[in-house]
Amino acid sequence: MTRPNPLLASYQAARPVDEIDVTAHAPLVKRLASMLIARLPASVDLNDLVQVGIIGLIEAARQYDPGQGVQFETFASQRIRGAMLDELRREDWLPRQVRRDAKQIEQTIARLEQSLGRAPAESEIAEALGLALEDYQARLSECKGLTLVHFNDFSDDEGESLSDALANVIDENAVDPLGTLSDSGFRSALVEAIGDLPERDKLVMALYYEQELNLKEIGAVLGVSESRVSQLHSQAVSRLRARLRDWL
Repeated sequence: MTRPNPLLASYQAARPVDEIDVTAHAPLVKRLASMLIARLPASVDLNDLVQVGIIGLIEAARQYDPGQGVQFETFASQRIRGAMLDELRREDWLPRQVRRDAKQIEQTIARLEQSLGRAPAESEIAEALGLALEDYQARLSECKGLTLVHFNDFSDDEGESLSDALANVIDENAVDPLGTLSDSGFRSALVEAIGDLPERDKLVMALYYEQELNLKEIGAVLGVSESRVSQLHSQAVSRLRARLRDWL
């Protein structure tokens, strides 16, 4: 039996009877945290995200105005995600060694695609990296915090800190990740790159980003474990970054 969250219990006990029943929306927090955790390294704990999300849910209940014509779940989802992301931004949650490993995988995929004229298989990537397949898959699990575009893509210095990268983005003449994603040429290239993914990787991306299934649900569809889905997601992002490296 699931134990009630003490934050929710204390808030519910103190709220006026006509306010939002936040306990009824607690599953929303878990669902959003489960979606977000797939993009984060193993060092980030799901329960920590949930706790932060609960605070976001409580704040949403306090600020919600039904007169604005927005459903509470839509309003709360934005506040919950925002609370989680704010907490993650307090630290550089993807270690530099993981970034270096991810870059090595990306470069290897790009080199193999050029020489083979097709998307390389996992076994081919592992062999090119000089790793056993199991070790390569383990590295993919460690790289699950990799994003398609991040601040470090806009610096030639791999040792640059996140604060330095942010300072560069503040420069009105500097290119920023949002600007890249908003570029119509980049979007067209991204659509083409997704279309060229191996079918399994493409399915994982579609189920995660279009259907908004969590890792467990995607695993049930594919008949694999959650950790395997996480590996496939990391590999798909690495394939996309390899194809879009000229943009990045």
